[in-house]
Amino acid sequence: MAASGRLPEKVVSTWGSKGKEETLALLQKAWKQGSPSEEGSFEFRGLVCDLMRHVISGGLEADDVAAAFSELVSTLGVGDTFPSLLADSLTILDAEVFCNESKEQRSAFKALTTACMDMLGEPLLKERLDMEALEASGLVPSKINFNQKYVKTKTKLFYKQQKFNLFREENEGYSKLIAELGHERRPDAAAPAMLQNIKSLIGRFNLDPNRVLDAILEAFEGHLEEYAFFLPLLEDYPCEKSTFVNILGLKFQCYQHSELDKTPPTPASLYKMAALLLHRGLVKLEDFYSHLALGDAQLKEFHERIMDEAAATARKANIVSLAEKSDEDREREAAALAERAEQRRMLLSLETNQKLGLCHAHLEMGDWRGAKAVMNLLPSFLPVWSPMVVQSLCRLVNTAIEPLYRGTCAPRAAKGSHSTPLPENLQQCHKFTNLYPDVFEMLFSLGPHVHSDPLLLSKVVRLGRAFLKEGGASRGGQERAAVFRGFLSLLDEVVFPCLSLMPCNCGMAEEVWAMMKQLPYEIRYQMYGHWKNSSYSLHPELIEARSQAVSKGKYIMKRLTKDNVKPSGRQIGKISHGNPGIIFDYVLSQIQRYDNFIIPVVDSLKYLTPLAYDVLAYCIIEALGNPQKERLKHEDTNISNWLKGLANFCANVFKKYPIELTGLLQYITNQLKAGKSFDLLVLKEVVQKMSGIEISEDMTSSQLEALAGGELLKAEGAYFSQVRNTKKSSQRLREALVDANLSLPLCLLMAQQRDCIIFHEGSIRHLKLVGMLLDHCLDTLVQFGGFLSTHLSPDEYSKRIPALDTLGLEFRIPADVAFFMLRPLISNSISEKFLELEKASKAEGEKQDKKSKASRQEANYHLACQHVVDPVMEAARSLHPPKVWEEFSSRLYTTFWSLSLYDLYVPGSRYEDEASKARNSIHSLKDSQDVSSSKRKKEQERSAVLVERLQEERQRQEDNHRLVMARLKQEKDSWFSAKVTKNRTITQLLQLCVFPRCHFTASDAVFCAKFVYTLHSLQTPNFSTLLFFDRIFSDISYTMASCTENEVRRYGRFLGALLDIISRWHASETAYNQECAKTPGFISMMRSSGAGTQYLDYENYRHITFKWHFKLTKSLVVLLESKDYMQVRNGLTVLTKVLPHYPKVYHLSIALEKRIEKIMEEEKEKRQDLYALAIGYAGMLKNHKQNLVAEVEFHNREERLKSQSENEGKAATRAQEKEGSGSQEAGRETKQEKASKAKSGEEAKAVSSRAKSEESKLPSSSSRETAALSSKGAESGAKGATQKEEGGKTEGKSSSGGKETKEKGSSEKKDRAEKKGGGKEGSTEAQPSLAAAGPPAEPEVSPTAKAAAAAAKGGRSPSVRNGPVGGAASPARAGQRRQHSGENGSPDSTSEKEAKRRKVEEDVRHSKERESDELSDRSSTEKKDKTRKRERPSDKETSSDAKRKRESLEGTTAPTKETEVKEKKRLVKVSKKESKLVLEPSPTAKKTTTAVKKEKEDKKHHSTTKIRTVKK
Repeated sequence: MAASGRLPEKVVSTWGSKGKEETLALLQKAWKQGSPSEEGSFEFRGLVCDLMRHVISGGLEADDVAAAFSELVSTLGVGDTFPSLLADSLTILDAEVFCNESKEQRSAFKALTTACMDMLGEPLLKERLDMEALEASGLVPSKINFNQKYVKTKTKLFYKQQKFNLFREENEGYSKLIAELGHERRPDAAAPAMLQNIKSLIGRFNLDPNRVLDAILEAFEGHLEEYAFFLPLLEDYPCEKSTFVNILGLKFQCYQHSELDKTPPTPASLYKMAALLLHRGLVKLEDFYSHLALGDAQLKEFHERIMDEAAATARKANIVSLAEKSDEDREREAAALAERAEQRRMLLSLETNQKLGLCHAHLEMGDWRGAKAVMNLLPSFLPVWSPMVVQSLCRLVNTAIEPLYRGTCAPRAAKGSHSTPLPENLQQCHKFTNLYPDVFEMLFSLGPHVHSDPLLLSKVVRLGRAFLKEGGASRGGQERAAVFRGFLSLLDEVVFPCLSLMPCNCGMAEEVWAMMKQLPYEIRYQMYGHWKNSSYSLHPELIEARSQAVSKGKYIMKRLTKDNVKPSGRQIGKISHGNPGIIFDYVLSQIQRYDNFIIPVVDSLKYLTPLAYDVLAYCIIEALGNPQKERLKHEDTNISNWLKGLANFCANVFKKYPIELTGLLQYITNQLKAGKSFDLLVLKEVVQKMSGIEISEDMTSSQLEALAGGELLKAEGAYFSQVRNTKKSSQRLREALVDANLSLPLCLLMAQQRDCIIFHEGSIRHLKLVGMLLDHCLDTLVQFGGFLSTHLSPDEYSKRIPALDTLGLEFRIPADVAFFMLRPLISNSISEKFLELEKASKAEGEKQDKKSKASRQEANYHLACQHVVDPVMEAARSLHPPKVWEEFSSRLYTTFWSLSLYDLYVPGSRYEDEASKARNSIHSLKDSQDVSSSKRKKEQERSAVLVERLQEERQRQEDNHRLVMARLKQEKDSWFSAKVTKNRTITQLLQLCVFPRCHFTASDAVFCAKFVYTLHSLQTPNFSTLLFFDRIFSDISYTMASCTENEVRRYGRFLGALLDIISRWHASETAYNQECAKTPGFISMMRSSGAGTQYLDYENYRHITFKWHFKLTKSLVVLLESKDYMQVRNGLTVLTKVLPHYPKVYHLSIALEKRIEKIMEEEKEKRQDLYALAIGYAGMLKNHKQNLVAEVEFHNREERLKSQSENEGKAATRAQEKEGSGSQEAGRETKQEKASKAKSGEEAKAVSSRAKSEESKLPSSSSRETAALSSKGAESGAKGATQKEEGGKTEGKSSSGGKETKEKGSSEKKDRAEKKGGGKEGSTEAQPSLAAAGPPAEPEVSPTAKAAAAAAKGGRSPSVRNGPVGGAASPARAGQRRQHSGENGSPDSTSEKEAKRRKVEEDVRHSKERESDELSDRSSTEKKDKTRKRERPSDKETSSDAKRKRESLEGTTAPTKETEVKEKKRLVKVSKKESKLVLEPSPTAKKTTTAVKKEKEDKKHHSTTKIRTVKK
């Protein structure tokens, strides 16, 4: 059998390589050219037959051709068409093979049939192939058996009569049957009698029972109102249940539509009859469902298509197309849309969709359960896409809830009649528990389609509101709990989706909010989240509503400006009535990108409903908590702009509109619990906007001064923005905090968050960011605490703030925060107690008036303070170890932390300024014509009231200040103990009080300075003002290195306030003499007897002031030359803050200016923030240059040197007189001794003038520093107490090896005096003096000059640390020995024997002095050594330098000039490292028993040794 010529032979021959692909290409081309309805073209069928013929002829394998057919089917997607065509081809090929009678071809045909069997299937092959082919292919086991079975089946189907002989039926029987069923019956007609008649008719006239049943159903369909008669009749009719199903299904099939004919629509009576039969149980739905149109697969496909179309529409809304659509495109889209709408209408029509018609019939008769059973078999929410079904279901719900609605929540003026329910099919609700489960299920089935009946929706919402008002689930058991859950689900699945489909219905939004506000915010926000993020994707209508809302929102936001706020706001309000979450989500996204939208958007939100405001609060919290948003910028050192913008918007919105704050506050609390501090920015902005309390480090001096006043002065003059219209907003914030009980948790969490930032985030964050977060945390804490203290009543505040020990020990709150929280409580408690005592005193005063009013008030105030502060003081002792309170007063500690700037300072000038502004406002309004008369009068009254209130507030503060100062005067004597050294006392004061508080806030920094000034002005015993200032200004680099940006600003304000004080004293001698000259804080020397106390004079104070300025410059230069970012920034910040008072000296300013210029040059392209700070300060410093003075104008150096020389000469004379009166061997002073003394004095002056000239010649700031340091020895001021003749040991600390060489006291001096002169004089113990010059004094290199200077001074000043070590013979002592060594007063005039005697005596004496010093160091100064070692920079290096110095002084009596120069340079380096002021303890300090005993033993042993040496 040869193949035809349609398929080329080369394709068959090259089948394995490329023939197969070419064949498939030909088949695909032929298929596309043909018509699918004609099952392919003639060319295609010919190619298929050719391929099969090649298999029969042996040219191709059957499996290869079958595989090609399968690939073709998968490629073309032809469905069932190609298998039918292939079966026809096999049939034709079977006939050809049968005629040829070839076994090979028969085998090939069998193989081809077998290969194609999987693709064609057995049923199709059995239908098309001949019997012989089926048997040969194995599809039929036996042709004979198959033919027999086929004949039997055909006979049974077409020729066998199963029941009655139709020819035996009589028409009369059907006539009587119709007459029996159709006549009018009485209401009490019985169905059994009718059934008996029907049976008789069937038997008499041989009627077909099925046809009789069909006639009964027809009669029932025509008389549905008589269902009470027909249903029992059908129940008793003798037939199988399947008969009902078949007959009823046949009726429905008669109305099913087809494409070829036009059938009438399914009548509603048939639907109702079927519903009644299903409801009565005569027909089962699972049996009857398959007889209904449309098919489930078709409905499922329709449902998916509708959802896909809605999603596609939403996607198109988000696509921005710049090309404009043509008219043809618009027409095409409109036509497609109309076609889809028509298809949807047809598929959802009850005339076409019999399943929906059956569901509708169930609902019309009130059978919800029957309708629910049908709905469950359909795709979700597809039944309610039909408007008829929705209307029926809404009527059913209305009927069910009508009695409950009328009885509980219907308005009194509402009119209307009760709906009449269908009997026996519906249970009406008379109480809330009847709503569960049927009514809730009906509403859930409706879903968002309840929006078609707004009246029903409002009824449901009002029922929910009434139920929640009654207590919700809290008043009952499981039934009420189920109802509560049902209402919540209704809100989620019905009410909110309905709002989205009800455009611009603000009344319905108000009804929903009336129900929603009964719920806590947690449940509300959960529902808003489900509405916004989930509900819109469940229904195609909601998908389209969301896309429309987004499109409208984009349109509005593109055109929103400050000029069209009102019309744009109205449009936003309309959208927000139904889709608030969608529109707010888009608005917030725009605000996060463009912060200039904030104010217009806030103003445009005034047309929202309360529900929309609540949803807006949720959307803000959701945007803040978005985990996909980075809270830091790319460099990870600054907070992102979107968070700043959102925080600003949040604050403005919550201030302007009545939105609940609880959710936002709880969110911030939860973030703090999780250790996240970025959202504190939101809290800071909210508190600032709503309360007007502003925290800023850029305050002016006048604003900072206003912070010292009362609340009214703060509101009027302390903030950048006027605090107006914050009464309502601050009240709302207060109520939210009180109701949610979040005031104390937020305070505690913010206080603990400071440590969390350092220890948890400090290792992973940039140092700049960590500092910024610390500043934000502290600022927010201060702002929030200030809000609580001013807006909570004293009782409310006291109930919420725990005790001091609880805060410190249980919550681990540091002392600065704990006292910050307790300070308002302490102040209020003192005021209340004071008023109580005043009231009692006034009652007694009427009977017995002994005291004046002022003294009585002061006494009562002191008693009130003791009553309140004493428990706080006891609690404060638990915050620190007990050892602390041994050296520091707990009363001073509590007093310092409990007072505020309001107590210490009255800003009278600021009160006057604000009052003047108010008066000027009154006068300006009188002549103003731009303001209406009513508004003018209102403003004038407000200004007049403001003036009066300011005066009253000032008077109250002045009275409070007077009482506080009187209290401090009474307490000051107990603050500083005489048993503790002043140096240690100042250290404790700085560590426990000043440093922690001056970093807290700007007002606290000023408070610290005011408190120190108060300590000085009160002349507090045992408090050294000079030592305090020296400890502050000696080296500020260490205290500033670890400060954050805001902390260093506050520290700069603190330094500026202190510099203001010392500058005022420096500028006026009169002010100095009045405030400082005779005060305990400026004592330079004190004797044990109490007489002869010396105070620092004015000129020496000017020298000390220069020293402090010099040390400030040195510390700031160290910071500015550092490569560390934080140190450079802190140095520049402090310079900016202290600029009005520092620098004052020209050459110090030059040193700073050069460092600033270097920073500007280095940081211009690297760190822009440092460059900005540097260039800003450079400009300020340039403007400040006119206030600079030369050093000679700042302090009189010549006068200082002259007074120093005179004082040293007087001291030497006194020592000489005592030596002459106490020693019988020395005799009188000769002329040679006087010449030697004069020579030594001249050398000392030469040293001083040389150091001065070297300093003035230094060309740069660094060389000037070196010169200033090298001239320290010549610039020392008041030098300490006059010592005994033998160069008594200096008090203070020696720089050699870090040891402190202490004076042995008056007893030891007495022993040395007895050894020299044999006389006994009363000892005078000297108070260590203060260095008078700026840089500390240093001894000169030249031994001759050193001897002269020491001889003139009579001993080394205790403030000089770099003097000789205890055992070494100092040049000063050598000079004294030369003056008092013999009769002639000169070493050259003494005999050789006398010189040897003196040498032996000196060796023995110095040896014993070294032993005595070592014992004293070990016993009495061990603790001080450890403390002062920490304060000294480099003990090892200093010790080695001093050792080399001692060795050179001991071994060389006349050093060369080169040696002097080297030694001078080395001593300059030493003086740089040890320029620190040291004050020794008061001579009245008591010694311990062990120390006294040890001292007596040492003196006894030392005295005996000296006497033996003299005798020898």
